[in-house]
Amino acid sequence: MGTHEIRVRLGGISRQRVYELTMRRNFPEPVAELAQGKVWLADDVERWITEHRRELADTEGDT
Repeated sequence: MGTHEIRVRLGGISRQRVYELTMRRNFPEPVAELAQGKVWLADDVERWITEHRRELADTEGDT
């Protein structure tokens, strides 16, 4: 899952907000850093959403 998918999954938040969230210590570590940016395991991001954004946890992601 890249930053675009995270943006969509979190309700269309801004790129800046995704950057802020992914830089937090409690956000999962990326599994790779590619030329187009960092990528995370979808399961790790979904777990973070369940723990930190409960209002979005019931909304199933497409990734």
